[in-house]
Amino acid sequence: MAVDAVIFDWGGTLTPWHSINVEQLWSTVCELHFPAEEAVAHAAALHAAEQELWRTGAAEHRSAMMSQVFELAAVPSTEALLTSYQQAWEPHTFTDPEALALLTSLRDEGVRIGVLSNTMWPRAWHEEVFRRDGVLHLIDGSVYSSEIAWTKPHREAFGAAMAAVGVTDPGRCVFVGDRPYDDIHGAQAAGMRAVLIPNSDVPPFDDAVPDAIVSSLADLHPVIRSW
Repeated sequence: MAVDAVIFDWGGTLTPWHSINVEQLWSTVCELHFPAEEAVAHAAALHAAEQELWRTGAAEHRSAMMSQVFELAAVPSTEALLTSYQQAWEPHTFTDPEALALLTSLRDEGVRIGVLSNTMWPRAWHEEVFRRDGVLHLIDGSVYSSEIAWTKPHREAFGAAMAAVGVTDPGRCVFVGDRPYDDIHGAQAAGMRAVLIPNSDVPPFDDAVPDAIVSSLADLHPVIRSW
């Protein structure tokens, strides 16, 4: 098998895609920590700030952190508020049940496992999710854009993920993701093969032609073996 590493996107890939009302999520969180009128204003400001930072990331491939969301929104950030935010997201973060068997099988065959996610969350939040779901020990290295200067599809983001899993040849790496532009185009531009797990909510990118398309994580292992 001519594959040294398989690197996965997180949201929509290792965690199955579903639509989330992020504006409502911010409202729920703010209602727990601010008087009613302040809660409405703060929730709107936080949602707008988060969307603005995502737009900047998409246009310029620059990363952002949760602290920047609060700074841009001019809303005070407290540990209690961040804890409530994490708890509000918990139902939306569960790892695909097919991931455990897939990652175990790949590791048993000597393939290194990585994660590369465009995220504003700190590493600890993601690792808590993987630990909760029993797969953290199967991940050889991970890169979260909140820790580096760039987001996918920037080549440096993919290079950082390769370094994290200890491989140097992009031609022997496979990236698996759900976004044609960020994941497929970005990985291929960095010299990797790319597998798409499509979903209807992600914008298309006609110039991205994946090396393979699978409908679920369970279908991925035969593709990797064939390479």
